[in-house]
Formats: sequence, C-alpha cells, structure tokens
Amino acid sequence: MRHQTSEAVSRPTIVTLCGSTRYWEQLAEANLYETATGRIVLAPGCNMKQPHPLWADPDRAARLKQQLDALHRHKIDLADEVLVVNPGGYIGDRTRSEIAYARSLGKPVRCTHPAPEDSRG
Repeated sequence: MRHQTSEAVSRPTIVTLCGSTRYWEQLAEANLYETATGRIVLAPGCNMKQPHPLWADPDRAARLKQQLDALHRHKIDLADEVLVVNPGGYIGDRTRSEIAYARSLGKPVRCTHPAPEDSRG
C-alpha cells in the first residue's frame, strides 16, 4: 500500500479560466493573479482571434476549434473550481455552456465581474 505524502494532501487548488479570447489580456492577468495566490491555473492556450499559421486554413481551423473545445472541457474536469473572466459582465454562448458543464460536475464557479442574472448559465 502506498502512503500519501503531505505534498499530495496539500495540493494547491486547480482553477480553470473560462471566457472569450477577445479578452486575452484579461485572461493573462487573471492567470497571473491566480498563480500569485498559489493556485494551479489551466487556461485557454490558443487565441484563434489572432492570425497564426496553425489556423490559417479554414478547414484546419474548424478542426482545431473542435479539438480545443474538447480540451477545455478536460481542463474543467481537472479543476477544483472555475474562474470566468468576463470584463463588463460579458458571458458569451460558449462560456455559458462551459459554466453549465462545470456546474453539472459540481464545480464552484466564480466571475471576475458581476454578470447579468440571465447570462450566468
């Protein structure tokens, strides 16, 4: 039988960042602050709103977008909690579905800004 080490027992909280990549800078800032408070941060890794050779071809971009959406749900699976980065209270359809998914798993959801009641998922 393996014994858990105190390091394993006191693992930092894992937080997954959700939100529109139109707020890429705000996502990076949230990542910085969450990391500085001692949390493990899982965040979007690609900003497809910025030009890049990986998604220059529309067909390849569509396939990559599906892969990234599935990958992000896996990040939510791993998380202890979700932080929605929503400047101005904005929560789009994709983020709303990620909130609903996180809640279906019983994950706590925080927002960086107050959101209208009808957009909280």
